[in-house]
Amino acid sequence: MDKVQAGTAVGTDGAPPPSRGRGLRRFLRRLTADRDELEAEELRAGTGQEGATPIAECAERTRVRVAGTLRTVTLRPRGGAPALEAELYDGTDVISLVWLGRRKIAGIEPGRRLRAEGLVSTQDGRKTMFNPRYELRGDA
Repeated sequence: MDKVQAGTAVGTDGAPPPSRGRGLRRFLRRLTADRDELEAEELRAGTGQEGATPIAECAERTRVRVAGTLRTVTLRPRGGAPALEAELYDGTDVISLVWLGRRKIAGIEPGRRLRAEGLVSTQDGRKTMFNPRYELRGDA
């Protein structure tokens, strides 16, 4: 039989129980962390719940599903035709979502949560997805 040191709690599997101090540390960190850090942490957690790939892990020429919050939405002409461009942030990185031939899409606005699926390419050194399928998720 294994010896147990006095004052040491042991779980049924022989491992020590989870630390009570962990919750306090997380609470104190949330009090002292800046708003951007907290937002990024929440977005990273949401990415996993959406069944999406973190944008930082998206490789060029792969079809992926990403999820996050739209930071900016702009109308930029590409080759003389209108193109609606939105920057999606998931807490790990950003990706540009570009809808060619569109001036406006209902619901595509800064602050909106979105899940998108498409082929990742690199344009001007930035991850980009052209004409992605998307699903509006609810306000941020």
